[in-house]
Amino acid sequence: MDKQYKRVLTIAGSDSGGGAGIQADIKTISACGCYAMSAITAITVQNTTGVSGVHPVPLETVSGQISAVLDDIGADAVKIGMLHSSGVIETVKKTLGRYRISNIVLDPVMIAASGDKLLQDEAVETLKEELIPVTRVITPNIPEAEMLLGERVSSRETFSGLAEKLSGNHGVSVLLKAGHLTGNELTDIFYNAEEGSVLELNSKRVSTRNTHGTGCTMASAVASFLARGFSLNDSVRQAKDYINNAIVSGAGYKTGKGQGPVHHFYKYW
Repeated sequence: MDKQYKRVLTIAGSDSGGGAGIQADIKTISACGCYAMSAITAITVQNTTGVSGVHPVPLETVSGQISAVLDDIGADAVKIGMLHSSGVIETVKKTLGRYRISNIVLDPVMIAASGDKLLQDEAVETLKEELIPVTRVITPNIPEAEMLLGERVSSRETFSGLAEKLSGNHGVSVLLKAGHLTGNELTDIFYNAEEGSVLELNSKRVSTRNTHGTGCTMASAVASFLARGFSLNDSVRQAKDYINNAIVSGAGYKTGKGQGPVHHFYKYW
């Protein structure tokens, strides 16, 4: 019998600097034991210091890439990243709707680590109303959660309930990342909507500028472990371990003049 890879399709923007977006996704999916495929939604002009241009891919080309991959190869999971406009959000939803894929992980990319805006204002509502309800897991950081909820995260105490609140609003499991909080101890919150349970994921803050693409990497890791057949909780736990090790292992490198990438292949070199 022919063997088959576990397959993950990433739908996201291209980062010319290689640290985030499609490039980070492909590295992560490969490092986590899966076969990576891609559908590019936009080409960004980007390096470690910021984003200087975003050039959308035509909607029919976005849809065509997804269909070409799924009609031929198929997928065990889909990771969705940068969708910059309402049009591309609606296109992705419509195209994926033709296929039966239960493991869809959405990283609601709105603002780059450099502070550059990657999602048009009017597209936020489209994301909330159209795409989030058909995903299995979303992985917002604090600024993204604030945009989705329409309220500020005022303290560490209020943080813990936000994942459940987001889940209740959208009917989806939520991994809420704590990286934007202060302090040396970080606790991400995963609300598992399928079990009604809360999982706390603890880590220590690493003193490094090399955090470019951490959100893309985390979401791609979750999708990869789901593709391999792990449960929701186990997939999130293993993804957290992977991103922690990638940050620690990449902390001592210097790549570019700004925020460098994590070390995606720390297990191998």
